[in-house]
Amino acid sequence: MTPTSTIDDSAQEAPPPVNMAALARARRQRILAWVLPVATIALAVGLWEFLVWYHEVPHYLIPAPSLIWSTLLAEGPSLMQSAWFTVRLTFFSLALAIIGGVVLGALFALSRPVEMSLFPFAVILQVTPIVAIAPLILIYVHNTFTALLICAWLVAFFPILSNTVVGLRSTDHNLRDLFSLYRATPWQRLRHLLSPSALPYFMAALKIAGGLSLIGAVVAEFVAGATGTNTGLASRIIESSFRNEIPKMFAALVLVSLMGVAIFLMTSLASKLVLGRWHESEIKRET
Repeated sequence: MTPTSTIDDSAQEAPPPVNMAALARARRQRILAWVLPVATIALAVGLWEFLVWYHEVPHYLIPAPSLIWSTLLAEGPSLMQSAWFTVRLTFFSLALAIIGGVVLGALFALSRPVEMSLFPFAVILQVTPIVAIAPLILIYVHNTFTALLICAWLVAFFPILSNTVVGLRSTDHNLRDLFSLYRATPWQRLRHLLSPSALPYFMAALKIAGGLSLIGAVVAEFVAGATGTNTGLASRIIESSFRNEIPKMFAALVLVSLMGVAIFLMTSLASKLVLGRWHESEIKRET
C-alpha cells in the first residue's frame, strides 16, 4: 500500500466536520422556545396589572394579578383541597376513557359486526350535550363523585375511541396481506401490526382527551351544583360568584388553567417518549 492510498483511506474514515452554525441555531431555538412564551405571559400579566391600577378598576369587577396572587396564598389550603378533588376526578375519568376507548376500539377493528352494532351508541353519547345528560345521571347515581366521574368520562371517551379505530384501520394493506399469508392469529395481528400503526393516533387523542376530561369534570360539577368541603374547584367558583368574592373566583380559575397546562405538558411528554425514536411527528431532524 502506498502512502497516498493510506492518506486517502484516513481521509475517508474521518468524521464529517461539525456545523457550528447549525448547532448554535438549534441551541438558540431551544432557548427561545422557553424564553418567548414566558416573556409574553409576563408582559401580558404586567399590562393587566398596570391597566387595573391606571384605570382604578374595582376589585369586584377585575382584580389585579397581585391581588389574585395574594388571595391564592391566603385561600391556599381550601383551594388546594378542592384542586385535589378535581385532579382525582380528571385522571380517573381519563383512565376510564383510555381503557374503554382502547378496548372497544380494538373490538371494532377486529369485528365489523360489533362496530356496526355499538358505534351508533358511541356517536349518540358524543353528540348529546353533557349538560343534558348530567341531571339524569345525578338522579340515577346517588354517589356524587361517581356521578361526576361518569359525566367527565363521557366527554373524554369518544376521542380515544374514534382515533383508536382510525389508527387500527390505517395499517398498510400489504402488511395486512403478509400477516394473512403467514396465518397470523387475531392477537398477533393486533399486537405486532395494528397497535404500532394506531399508536400515533392514540397519542394525539390522548392530548385531546386530557383537556376534555378536565373540562368534563368542571362542567359536571357546575351542572351538579355541588357544594361543601369535599368538592372541586368548580364549586369554589360557584360559591365565590354567589358571595361576590371575585378575587377568589379568579384564583380558582388560575388553578384550573394551570391544571390544564400541566395535563397538556404531561401528554406531550408521553407522546415524545413513546414516538420520539421512530415516528416522523416527534423525530428531531438536524437542519
